[in-house]
Amino acid sequence: MGIKTFFAIVCICMIRLGSSFKTGFESGLICYQCVGTHPGCGLHDFDWRWYWGKICPRSDDRCVKLIERKGSNVVVTRDCLSNLEGFRTDIPADKYEGCRAKSKDVKLGQYTFNRIKELDTKRNFYDNTTWCFCDFDHWCNASNPTSKSNPVLMFGFLLSGFALSSVLAKWS
Repeated sequence: MGIKTFFAIVCICMIRLGSSFKTGFESGLICYQCVGTHPGCGLHDFDWRWYWGKICPRSDDRCVKLIERKGSNVVVTRDCLSNLEGFRTDIPADKYEGCRAKSKDVKLGQYTFNRIKELDTKRNFYDNTTWCFCDFDHWCNASNPTSKSNPVLMFGFLLSGFALSSVLAKWS
C-alpha cells in the first residue's frame, strides 16, 4: 500500500468520525461525560471506547469524577465541573487536583418536611459522596491511572510515526 493510499484512508476515517474524534490538541480540556448507570461507565469497569470525551465549555474548567455510595451500590458520574455547578450544592470549596468528601449545605431543604424519602430534598440518601478533580491532563477522569493514556491518542502517534518512517525511508 502506497503512502498516498495510507493517508487517504486516514483522512477518510477522520472525516467519518467527525467531531467525536479528539486528538488532545483542542483548545479546551477534554473530559469523559457519563453516568455509572450507562454501560461501561462504572467505577472499575470504565471503557473509553464508549465515551470519547467532550470539550469543557470554560477555559479554566476541571474534569470531575463524582463517586456516590449507598451500601454496596456505587454510582459514578464523570463530567466537567462547569456542567455540575448549576445544580449540585455539595461541591467542596477546594477544587484542586485530588479527591475530597462532599461539603455540607446546612440551608438545603431547611423548610421542607417531606415524607417521601425518594425525593431526597436534603440530599442525604448516599452514605458517602466523594468528589475527584483533575485538570492537568485530557481524559483525566477515567477509572485508574493506567487508562490516563488514551489509546486513541497512542494509536494516532503510532500511525504518524509509521508514516514518518516510511517517508524517511523513501528519501534515503
